[in-house]
Amino acid sequence: MFYSQSSSSSCRKILSISFIVLYVIITTTLLDSIITINGFSAQSCHISWKRKASNTKQGQRLSASGKGFEAISSEEKSDSLPLPPPPSPSSVRVLVEEPDKNNGRKIYSMPSLYDMAFGYRNFEEEVDFLLDQHRLLNEGNAPRRILELAAGPARHSIDALKSYSYVESATAIDNSAEMIEYAKEIATKELKYDEDNDDDDYDDTFLDKVDCFNYIQADMSNFTILDTTTTTSQSSSSSSSSSSPATSSDLLFDSAWILLGSLQHLTTNTQVISCFNCIHRVLQPGGTLILELPHPRETFSLVECTRNGWSVPLEDENGNTSGELKIIWGDDNDDFDPIKQVRQFTVSMELTGNHATISHVSEVVPMRHFTSQEIDALARIAGFEVMSMHGAVAHDVDVNDEDQSFRLVCVLQKQ
Repeated sequence: MFYSQSSSSSCRKILSISFIVLYVIITTTLLDSIITINGFSAQSCHISWKRKASNTKQGQRLSASGKGFEAISSEEKSDSLPLPPPPSPSSVRVLVEEPDKNNGRKIYSMPSLYDMAFGYRNFEEEVDFLLDQHRLLNEGNAPRRILELAAGPARHSIDALKSYSYVESATAIDNSAEMIEYAKEIATKELKYDEDNDDDDYDDTFLDKVDCFNYIQADMSNFTILDTTTTTSQSSSSSSSSSSPATSSDLLFDSAWILLGSLQHLTTNTQVISCFNCIHRVLQPGGTLILELPHPRETFSLVECTRNGWSVPLEDENGNTSGELKIIWGDDNDDFDPIKQVRQFTVSMELTGNHATISHVSEVVPMRHFTSQEIDALARIAGFEVMSMHGAVAHDVDVNDEDQSFRLVCVLQKQ
């Protein structure tokens, strides 16, 4: 049988279209199988680490979502960004308890799981950025006394003491007694002097650094530092009527930090202003206050609440995978009040595998979303001025960079 030239051309076109359609179907099927592994999106840190070639902006945003951050949804597509390294499971002590003892437990009363969940942070680089921001506003003078509020495990302030000899003291504040005890154990381990270390580069100033770390149990929105050498504190009756602490320069701080979105726990303007007033009283003239929050872009794109999660693989002493910690920070259908800008975050952690004596803990935490102009106005009321804004706790990330910025980092200075 013979075909005309036009008939042959039509057949070739039909075959080409068929192959394209088949390719699209196969590709879509494969992608779908990746995105829904174990009910977690492909943004999960655990999955992203296994897929080294897929350094996506999605993964970076979710990995860096931190405490109370609105992570990017699994449906959003974007360009590439490098992923942070996975946390080291061996550096975190796992809290071991019977499952039936977890009833009524709060997320922040389980510090080892919390520390593990956010262990992906590059504390060394972030601390370097924080200290640099103070130097830039103070003629190159480095901060010697650090105050970290809502500090949790206090990894940033401990690293500042450990890595920088000019940092003389670090004081942390948190309302959780469990977090405080856990952080003190970390500080003792990280800052302990090793008399058997013969390395020429070993810093023997660590001999005194353990005693330079102080932790106070107090409300970040209502506190007074009485004496940083004894780490005592008292709650003031109100932000306006409390008596002023000692004004000796030896008792004042150079730089204060509220990181990992912890300011979001203060859901009213009254609480935020009270917090800023407390900090203003204990800062040296020209002192800095550095805030890390979710990027406002996430607030204005928050149409409906979706599940945001990641996972942390656990390894035994031989480096073999022995379990997994799954974290949900914001779940489907969390309530969001657009008037107050407060979302009721569902936070849960599930530990599985050989270490799974704690199976599951869940809590609803109200968290406020801030805009940059709100921070500017609240800062001015308390006697601060916003000197700069950044898109990450990192150098050279502009807050307006749509590709690189995923946080709102505000550097305030005492006026």
